[in-house]
Amino acid sequence: MKIKNRRNLSLEKQKIYETLKDKLLASKVEIDEPMNKHTSFKIGGNADIYVTAKTCKDIQTTLLLAKEKQIPFVVLGNGSNLLVGDKGIRGIVLKVATEEISIQKEQEYAYVMVQAGEPLAKLARVLLKENITGFEFAAGIPGTIGGGISMNAGAYGGEMKDIVKEITYLNEEGNSVTIPNEKCDFSYRHSYFSSHFGIITQVCLQLPYGKEEEIKSKMEEYAKNRKEKQPLAYPSAGSTFKRGNDFITAKLIDECGLKGYTVGKAQVSNLHAGFVINLGGATAKDVLNVIKHVKQEVLLKTGKSIELEIKLLGEF
Repeated sequence: MKIKNRRNLSLEKQKIYETLKDKLLASKVEIDEPMNKHTSFKIGGNADIYVTAKTCKDIQTTLLLAKEKQIPFVVLGNGSNLLVGDKGIRGIVLKVATEEISIQKEQEYAYVMVQAGEPLAKLARVLLKENITGFEFAAGIPGTIGGGISMNAGAYGGEMKDIVKEITYLNEEGNSVTIPNEKCDFSYRHSYFSSHFGIITQVCLQLPYGKEEEIKSKMEEYAKNRKEKQPLAYPSAGSTFKRGNDFITAKLIDECGLKGYTVGKAQVSNLHAGFVINLGGATAKDVLNVIKHVKQEVLLKTGKSIELEIKLLGEF
């Protein structure tokens, strides 16, 4: 926001808050909302304005208001792959919370239309009941379908790019655009939306049929694997670092003796070295200091440069 002093900032926030409250009848609008309530890391200062958008119309209205008023604008899914700064986020944070699933069954494939705010775990349970396979890999990813697609989330050999038929999104003008898979620019933890603005509103998945017992068995196997190998008992943003082109990042971190490395209340997990966890009360500064040390030590000892998988948002 282009505001000169704190008093004007407060007045402007209040005005925006009241405008959105009047316009967004189906959605929730909050002012000075703690982001640690909305991220899986349980870390983050306040967002000036936090909108939980329940309809595509409300997403569009919020986007157009932000554009008209030249207000900084951030889009969230489930807040599961990011670290928010201790000083919070200026402007509007929009959580896409639209949820709806419809399934069209053809002879060879099922075409699954999903609103972007649908949780991956919930979608996986619906597909299981419908004997639709190919989505098992995503059942344990703690995010939404929109967020998962924007970063081409994946696990256990599967990725979003393998199952997406087309994506519908709002562009900067608030217009709805639909693009096929081949125009989504999918690659490892990357999509068109990694480098272009767009708010995903709906996704069409193309999935084959399977047997319920086999789908359930695979989901249970993946869930057991996660429980045994990932620090699910602690808040985190999932895998902190990207996989290397020719190396397994967590293995390198472990070999550098960095498991258990701690700054404040942030720690490299003793269970899985690829995760930085919140032991309880960690700050974003704690996490960044752990990340900085890990990157420096791995580079020094192995010559390998490791990259973040999580996103950094807000003021640190």
